[in-house]
Amino acid sequence: MGYIYIIGTIVFTVYGQLILKWRMNQTEGLPEDLWDKFLFLFKLVFDPFVFSGLAAAFVAALFWMAAMTKFAISYAYPFMSLSFVLVVFLSAMVFNESIGWLKVIGLLLVISGLIVSSQSA
Repeated sequence: MGYIYIIGTIVFTVYGQLILKWRMNQTEGLPEDLWDKFLFLFKLVFDPFVFSGLAAAFVAALFWMAAMTKFAISYAYPFMSLSFVLVVFLSAMVFNESIGWLKVIGLLLVISGLIVSSQSA
């Protein structure tokens, strides 16, 4: 069951990142004036999709707290790197962001690090 908590953390984290990026792509951009920035961001919080992304971050935190009852943080935390991998590939699919060879090599190194760090000592 502990791995379900880690997977839940990753899924809700990735969803939150992608949904926030999607909605930010649909805005006119961050205003220059400090007060206008505050108002812009405050209004965005009440956008249903942005709110769902923020709620996903909260749910991810709940899953993470549950995962911490099952695993040592030094074991569980490296699995969070899978969120980086998923965000890169999903952003390429959803937002047509490019994935160059250097990014692929970096992601392979991240995955290699996860495999090494998840081995029992």
